[in-house]
Amino acid sequence: MQRTMDTVLTRQNRHSPAAARRLAHRMAVAMIVALFGLVAACGGSDEAPSGGSGVHNGADVTFATGMIPHHAQAIEMADLALDQAHSTQVVTLAERIKTAQGPEIDAMTRWLTSWDAPVPHTGSMAGMGHAMTGMMSQAEMDKLSQSSGPAFDRLWLTMMVRHHEGAIEMAKTEVSDGRSTDAQSLAHGIITAQRAEIAAMRRLLHDLAP
Repeated sequence: MQRTMDTVLTRQNRHSPAAARRLAHRMAVAMIVALFGLVAACGGSDEAPSGGSGVHNGADVTFATGMIPHHAQAIEMADLALDQAHSTQVVTLAERIKTAQGPEIDAMTRWLTSWDAPVPHTGSMAGMGHAMTGMMSQAEMDKLSQSSGPAFDRLWLTMMVRHHEGAIEMAKTEVSDGRSTDAQSLAHGIITAQRAEIAAMRRLLHDLAP
């Protein structure tokens, strides 16, 4: 796809630089959408396992207890992007993240309830600072909410890459230490989906560089 895009843009540049930029934007959006479709087909986590009964251990409880507020902050960041993002590609990413992680919070909540474990509060997560890997501090969330335009997009992408990296580390721990098949399935899905999203966000950061 990249070779085709480069060829088309080369031909278009011979005639109109403005038209070439418009074409590049449309094709970049199409590539993001295609990537998300591939992630969903290859084990993305849009449909989290709904169970939670059966064999589990402390690592499973720790995973769900930590990932619920971690996801909640990602959704909080996604909501900011839906209101403030300048780039339509950032909006597409934010929609994808919110759509995937909301049902995952619901599933993990059901697991904790079935395991007779406390369910963490999912209000504003900014005040938790760096209590969990990849979480944003209150100061960082304030800075993000006060940003606008392309600067918001670049800051949001930078922060979300780090946030995703933290989620992947938590999921890897679940894969190695957990026993619940449902929790391990979700952890594998998080690793697959969020690695792909990190790659997409890094490409966008490169494209949006000032």
